[in-house]
Amino acid sequence: MGRVVLFELSSQDPERAAAFYSSVFGWKVGEPNWGYYPVTTGEEGRPGIDGGIAKGPSDYPHGTRIQIEVDDIEAAIRKSVEAGAQIVRDKMEFDRFYLAYLVDPVGNGIGLIQNK
Repeated sequence: MGRVVLFELSSQDPERAAAFYSSVFGWKVGEPNWGYYPVTTGEEGRPGIDGGIAKGPSDYPHGTRIQIEVDDIEAAIRKSVEAGAQIVRDKMEFDRFYLAYLVDPVGNGIGLIQNK
């Protein structure tokens, strides 16, 4: 079962978005890494998820995506496309994980993440 493990807010002004969520909701915003600001939304052990704020690309300039953890990202991409999703960013490799961005059949942006 794919579990939602993160959220990602895309913005053309991530610094401004980070300042907003930090001041209004008390989110802790970390230093950016590759333009991605990690966000902690609450105390460890309480319900909820953490996420991040990033500068959105030109084809997804702003909005919210959930990140769904999968065991096999290539199989999840294939099954998603077969079920009507579109690939926005195919499998990308990072130090500790693989990541892909898709749009589901009704237009919602999602991310698929596989830990190494």
